[in-house]
Amino acid sequence: VQQISGMLTELFQRARLEKPGQVDPRAAEFTLSLLAAMYDRSGTGYIKTRSAAAALIALSGDTLLAKYRAFFQFYAVRDGKEALITRSALRSLLTDLNQIPAIVGESCTLSCVEMATHSCFHGVLNSAIVEEKFLSWLRSEPAVLLWLPTCYRLSAAEMVSHQARCK
Repeated sequence: VQQISGMLTELFQRARLEKPGQVDPRAAEFTLSLLAAMYDRSGTGYIKTRSAAAALIALSGDTLLAKYRAFFQFYAVRDGKEALITRSALRSLLTDLNQIPAIVGESCTLSCVEMATHSCFHGVLNSAIVEEKFLSWLRSEPAVLLWLPTCYRLSAAEMVSHQARCK
């Protein structure tokens, strides 16, 4: 937790410099508290860096494609020259990401993760998939992660303004 706290402090200090007045001085503290609630429910003081990274990527303001590519980079294993996502790595990613909706009471069961993993690897004979297959599956908006593109669209729509007036 100390290492993640230090990284968050540095991250939000940089953000405050880039966007003065737009970043709450307690952003690092709030974010660490959220990560602990998601990934350290028993209060051990330990949060997996990869789990925290997945949450930060998911909650970032980046595009969906950029998020999906970042997930791949964090969870892929190297097999010679190429990186691949194994079934086990996909299960870990989905389990980590599902802690986000779980924090607001919208959790998915372990069987959801298994069904999603099965759907991603449907028709695949190998034990791992390449990035393009992974991205293609995520673009199909699997039910287990439907909250992610929904949140992205809501966030993108916040910035849209129009001339219509509501009464």
